[in-house]
Amino acid sequence: MASTQQPVCQIFSFQDCKTSPDPIYELPAQRLSCTQAPLVIDNGSFQTRAGWAIPTADFDSPRLLFRSVAARSRGAARSETQIGNDISNLEPLRWLLKSQFDRNVVVNFEIQELIFDHVFTHLGIASEGTVEHPIVLTEAPCNPLHCRQMMSELLFECYHVPYVSYGVDGLYSFYHNNKNIQPPHTSIILSSGYQCSHILPVINGRLDAVNCKRVNVAGSQAASYLQRLLQLKYPGHLAAITLSRMEELLHEHSYTAVDYHEELEKWRSPEFYEREVHRMQLPFSGKLPGGCVSVEERQERRAQQLRRLQEINARRRGEKLQQDQERLDRLLAIQELLEDGLLDQFHKSLVELNMDSAEELQSYINKLQLAVEQGRQKLLQSDGMEGKTEVELAMDEGDVVALMDPDFPEDTLPDKAANVVQPMFNMAEYHQLFVGTERLRCPEILFQPSLTGEDQMGLMETLQYVLARYTPEQQEALVSNVFLTGGNMQYPGMKERVERELLALRPFQSHFKVTMASQPALDAWYGARDWALEHPPEGDATAPEGWISRQDYEEKGGEYLSEHCASNVFIPMKLTKPVPVRPNEPLLTSAGASAAVATVTPTMTPAEVSMVTS
Repeated sequence: MASTQQPVCQIFSFQDCKTSPDPIYELPAQRLSCTQAPLVIDNGSFQTRAGWAIPTADFDSPRLLFRSVAARSRGAARSETQIGNDISNLEPLRWLLKSQFDRNVVVNFEIQELIFDHVFTHLGIASEGTVEHPIVLTEAPCNPLHCRQMMSELLFECYHVPYVSYGVDGLYSFYHNNKNIQPPHTSIILSSGYQCSHILPVINGRLDAVNCKRVNVAGSQAASYLQRLLQLKYPGHLAAITLSRMEELLHEHSYTAVDYHEELEKWRSPEFYEREVHRMQLPFSGKLPGGCVSVEERQERRAQQLRRLQEINARRRGEKLQQDQERLDRLLAIQELLEDGLLDQFHKSLVELNMDSAEELQSYINKLQLAVEQGRQKLLQSDGMEGKTEVELAMDEGDVVALMDPDFPEDTLPDKAANVVQPMFNMAEYHQLFVGTERLRCPEILFQPSLTGEDQMGLMETLQYVLARYTPEQQEALVSNVFLTGGNMQYPGMKERVERELLALRPFQSHFKVTMASQPALDAWYGARDWALEHPPEGDATAPEGWISRQDYEEKGGEYLSEHCASNVFIPMKLTKPVPVRPNEPLLTSAGASAAVATVTPTMTPAEVSMVTS
């Protein structure tokens, strides 16, 4: 919750952190006796974390942490693609950024392949076309079979990995923080990340996939909501209120109110507002126009404006004089045709000039001669015009005052008296964002999605709906260990808010316990690393529990999943494949074809199918 001991008028600056490209590490020495060291990749929708599962202090943290985005322009080669930390500033490239995720499910496998290439290259795996290390990869709860099939196909066919293991990030984080719990155990996990939040019940040590629920509100929706609020509040700073700065505001300055309405009432107090509001300083230029310019600068600017105007006038006089002289020479040449007696050519030239008679031609020649003479005189007298003011020069030539700089007319005004007090404009305060109730309103959408117009239940309402699907004894076991994990759970006051909501949901004098992950954003990687160290893959073709070998992939299909304590539940689906028709066989009649198709069932063996079709 917000502190009451902080000083008045808290001014903060945006960090605007610039990322640096990831270094390329050397491949570690082989530390496992039977196989290569496993590679652990937490494939998150906000950030990708990758490292080695090696039981040494040098590898006890992920080597790579970068945003799960790629900047690819249309038609650009793959070598020009920027991944993660290679993009120093995301804002100029927002329209180019692409992610492999749709919500929390991987659907764009071209971007996923680029992410894998980046990970393997920077971890020192330089083998051409082959990754000889087992891979532990996180996936979404209840991941669709098609997405897992495409992921397995990418890893086994493109990179030729020996083993792959899939697990749920929330379950990995849970087992990392509950190592002392004796299995089998029952608990419920509240996981909130960047794209969505999940309710994951665990019954007797395994995920109950039937009762898992997803809420499509998380960190990205909170950042977009905060951006809309501040852009409506400060329409003069639309360009400065970027999505990256809003994410920084959420991570560093937001908190979750234990009682939302009571906390809003506190913000009505002017003293509480002045004490708790965070003033975010935007970058600005301290140079002020107008009154802060010295007298010498004003005189120098006036002289520069005068020289510029004189140069413009002289150039225009020369251009106009040249045009008039060329037109006069042409008319004189036509008049010579009349003097030489070439009447046909003379009348033809008059028609081209849209003139009727020789008198009209002579009148036009006289006007041009006068204009040329006046122009020459002005050019000769231009050297003696330096004493004239800018306005007189403009009036002499009819120049438009808009050619001058906008501040030029201001300089021509008489200076105000020195004893007149000028009001000082505080530029720094103008470029400040007063972030008040927005600090708690944006995290609140996790519990009230209706604040952003979402027509769905909040996190605690969804939890109540999930608990209602169990018996009272199972509900007691589930709420005895409510675990909070995910990067969007890091707001101060989140644990207290969940405890208060559970107190209102549960029956009178019932017991519950809420725990928070030690590192909500990183514990998924640490849990996957712990699991890989405790369950190393064997060297033979038969993979142990939790690992999928290449032989399993070829025999059982890409959607196959070897279950373990932190994985999804594998529900195989029998898909009826059409029987191919041999080209040398005669075509059946419509009646015979329908009878043959009617007798083919998914449970038949290939030999029986061939007998029926023949």
